[in-house]
Amino acid sequence: MDLKEEYSEKVRELLEPVVEAQGMDLIYAECLPMRGRWIVRLYLDRPGGITVEDCAFISGLAGDVLDVHNLPPCSYTLEVSSPGPQRPIHRDADFLRFQGRRIKVKTKEKIEGRKAFSGVLLSYREEGGVKTLRVGTGGNVFAIPRSLVASAHLDDSTDF
Repeated sequence: MDLKEEYSEKVRELLEPVVEAQGMDLIYAECLPMRGRWIVRLYLDRPGGITVEDCAFISGLAGDVLDVHNLPPCSYTLEVSSPGPQRPIHRDADFLRFQGRRIKVKTKEKIEGRKAFSGVLLSYREEGGVKTLRVGTGGNVFAIPRSLVASAHLDDSTDF
């Protein structure tokens, strides 16, 4: 695990309970190094959506928690927002929730000769001890092991 992934995981562990206590979901936390400082991005969601006031409130709470824990251990910029229509899909619960919706998936390794998939998330389940998503695209169905997903997000750019 590199430093970026390590910080992102620690931020998620620290802030998920804080966000959930406010009736929201922390759907994604990411830490990125940028020229002598870090960018800490938090994406929030809840039924009915997230407001600017929600983002400002969580930003204040999150900043205090990160500062107390010295995470990241240098200067950082905190960005808190709603994920928008092309929401990242990161947690198992998200893959389950968005079955039947259009998604885009990039994989770490080629699967049947490709690393990018755009189609309908047909299912997400454990098969033989491996969490697998099935994506239907162009009349084909691709079984993608969860461990090979580099990134995934909703694709509401087109109707089907």
